[in-house]
This record gives sequence, C-alpha cells and structure tokens, in this order.
Amino acid sequence: MTRSISWIPPVLYGAVLAGGVYYSAVGPGLTLRTAGFVGLLAVLIVLDARDRPIPPGLLLALRIVLLCGVAALDASGLSRVLFVLVPFLAFFAFGRTVALVLGVGCVAAVVVAFALWVPEWYVRAEYISDLLMFALGIVLAIAMAAVATGEQRARRQLAGTLDEVAELSAARERNRLAREIHDSLGHHLTAIGIQLEKAEAFAPLDPATSAQAVSSARWSADRALAEVRTSVRTLGSESGPVELSRSLADLVHHLDGAAGRVMLTVTGRERRPLPVLYRAAQEGLTNACRHSDAARIGLTVAYDDRGARLTVSDDGRGFDPAEEGFGLSGLRERVRLVGGAVAVASSPAGTELTVEVPW
Repeated sequence: MTRSISWIPPVLYGAVLAGGVYYSAVGPGLTLRTAGFVGLLAVLIVLDARDRPIPPGLLLALRIVLLCGVAALDASGLSRVLFVLVPFLAFFAFGRTVALVLGVGCVAAVVVAFALWVPEWYVRAEYISDLLMFALGIVLAIAMAAVATGEQRARRQLAGTLDEVAELSAARERNRLAREIHDSLGHHLTAIGIQLEKAEAFAPLDPATSAQAVSSARWSADRALAEVRTSVRTLGSESGPVELSRSLADLVHHLDGAAGRVMLTVTGRERRPLPVLYRAAQEGLTNACRHSDAARIGLTVAYDDRGARLTVSDDGRGFDPAEEGFGLSGLRERVRLVGGAVAVASSPAGTELTVEVPW
C-alpha cells in the first residue's frame, strides 16, 4: 500500500472503535462482549502496523477472520464498514481482478447475513439503504486503490526516467570532457612531441632551428596550461580563440615552425567567433603533421553569407576511413551540436577534411 493512503485503515478502525464503545456505553453497557470487540480491533491495528512480513494470502485470511469476529461482537453494527478494506487492501497485494471478486463477495455476504437474521429485510428502507451505501463504499474503495497503484506505478516510471536522464547527462558530460581533453591537451602534447623530435634531430646540425623548435614546444605547453585553466574556471561547453585568423596563424607557426609545410589561406569576413573551427583545425593539422608523412598541408578558411568552411588537405599517404579514431568522431559530434557537417575524403594520394558551420 502506498504511503499516501496508508492512513485509511487506522482511521476506519478508530472510528468504528469509538462508535462501538460509545454505543455500548449509552446502551446495553460495557460488557465482556465490548472488551472482545476492542481486543479484536486492537489486533487488526497491530496486524496492519507490523514490521515482520506475512505472506499476502495468510494476511488476507487473518484479516477476514478478525473482521468477522469484530462484526459479531459489535452491538452497534458499525463494523460492517470495515469490510470495504478487504477488496481495498487486496488490490495492492493481488491486483484488480481479485479485488473485484472480493468486493462482490463482501456485498453478497451482507445480503446473506440480512437474509438469515433480518426477516423481510428487502422491504425495509434502512437495510436497503445500508446495502446500497456498503456497495458504494466497496466501489469507491476499489477505485481509490486503482488510483493509488496507478500513481505508484507512475512514480516508479518517473524515477526510472530520471535515472536514465541522469545517466545520459553524465555520459554526455564525459564525452564532452573527453573531446576537450583530446582536442586541446591532445593536440598540444602532440605538437610538443613533434617540436621536441625536431629539436633533437636538428641540434647537432642547425642550432637555430633546434632552438626555434624548443620555443614552439614551450608555446604549446603554455597554451595547453592556459586552456586547462580556462576550462576549470568556466567549464564552458565550447572554448576557443576569439580571433580565429590570428589564432590559426599562431597555431600554424608554432606547429610547423620554419618548415613551410603548412599553407594558411583565409577568405571572406568573420562575422562572429566560431570556436569549433579552431578545434577542427587542431584535429586536422595534428593528424596531418603526425600521421600522414605529407610534404604539403593546406589550411583554408572561407567565410560567406551562410557560414564558414574550413578545409585541411595534405598530400600524404591517407588512411582507411573505417579506422577513424576518437578525434574525428569527437569532432563530428562537436560540429553536429552547432548544426554543421564534417566530410572526410582519403586516398593514397592524400586526405581532405572539410568542416562547414552555419552562422
């Protein structure tokens, strides 16, 4: 039984107890019969307030036996109302069908009792009225139990839905953080690795180039630290540079250094910042510099009235699109969230990554 209606049985027991004792006190007087009536009601109250579980079938049988005893000892006749609890409580334990059968059985039992102990009850208005009110009480009790179980079911479904929403929200946040770590820290760590390899290779041959590579690695480390601090401070869903063209130029300079492999081209006018394009450039350039063995890499940004298109192309060895890694899949999700699209074309002659984002 739900907590919202668990108060109903004790209230009915208390009302019948008060009415029965009052009737005995002002009528035939308080007797052993009254004491038995009070004792059985007390047993019913304790039975419903039990902590130790009882099998539903046994509990129903005990309750019916006790109710019959209470009705037999009640001189006032008020205890008949307690039989509405039989289908009401059975609804929670056994369901609608059993409750309906028990409700009909309770009404039939009252009819049989009237037929056995009240001569010509069917022509006496007070007994006809009692029977109709009892039947109406049975109907209302079953209806109330149906509403309560429906509410209980809805609460369970709502709790399950809220758990699913919380799970999905947590998964989405984990994916977002994974994208941020990959696109930001992953890029900068890759760039640091590339520049340190370059510094090591050129150290004995060209100290100036080696020093420039170390400087670029230091810039990438500072940039990574700054982005981590920004993310911790704001926990924003998207972070990136405000002036995309200048930031892309810095990115190309510190990633490629004096090698001259990367050519940056920007056309059109930027209307507002599009941080996702910076992340796309990071992903494309990191993959091209790290994995493609390309001699030439092109980075192009074109603005028009509809939005912006970023393209990263190289003349490297390409890759199998079926082996697309977390970086590209995370980029697709990031771009999808802003209404854009990602296309990747790769062959042994090179790879082209295209990202389109609307204003």
